[in-house]
Amino acid sequence: MENQTADIEWKESGVPVSTKFDDPYFSLEDGVAETRHVFLQGNDLPHRFRDGFRIGELGFGTGLNLLVVWDVWVQSGQRGTLSFTSFEAYPMSREDMAQAHQTFPDFDGKRDALLDAWAPTGGEMSFPGLEVNVILGDARQTVPRWHGLADAWFLDGFSPAKNPELWEPELLRDIYRHTGPFGTVATYTAAGAVRRALEAAGFAVQRTQGYGRKRHMTQAVRT
Repeated sequence: MENQTADIEWKESGVPVSTKFDDPYFSLEDGVAETRHVFLQGNDLPHRFRDGFRIGELGFGTGLNLLVVWDVWVQSGQRGTLSFTSFEAYPMSREDMAQAHQTFPDFDGKRDALLDAWAPTGGEMSFPGLEVNVILGDARQTVPRWHGLADAWFLDGFSPAKNPELWEPELLRDIYRHTGPFGTVATYTAAGAVRRALEAAGFAVQRTQGYGRKRHMTQAVRT
């Protein structure tokens, strides 16, 4: 698959919407609060943090999840390095990312540091206490080729109804194979097909309270 930048439309609130998938990049209500509820609480973070903790993500998007977890990592007084690997098929242009970031907190300068380092060609970015790798391409091809493991996964692709490729059972089996012992998965979706695919892959799965208007979300653990 040839890498290409995302096509974006904008809500009056400043929330970017993917024209390809007709889906917003983050909650219309409060994207930061959604990330904290779904991906941090959903993976029992920051409680599980330790030096060398590894996060994997499907869907880098605006980089909001990275900014939130990076900020919590620092605020919780962690020492050492956090590793963050994200798989993205349609990276944002720098201009679109800058516009999306106008709706975010500054995160003590982290937002601007990310934007300064960002290029839609992906690759590695290094910050104090944080190593980031954005791997471009179809996750169904790039995740199996990845040699790493994650202690926590943020499954943040667009809606399964609009982007089913990122929720296919084989890809979720690859997520399982790239999850460390007792590693966890969290996602905003509670779609039955996704929960069944995670269970079939080997995860212990539970449906829990969602964020905002979403009644439920999904958490899973490699036991």
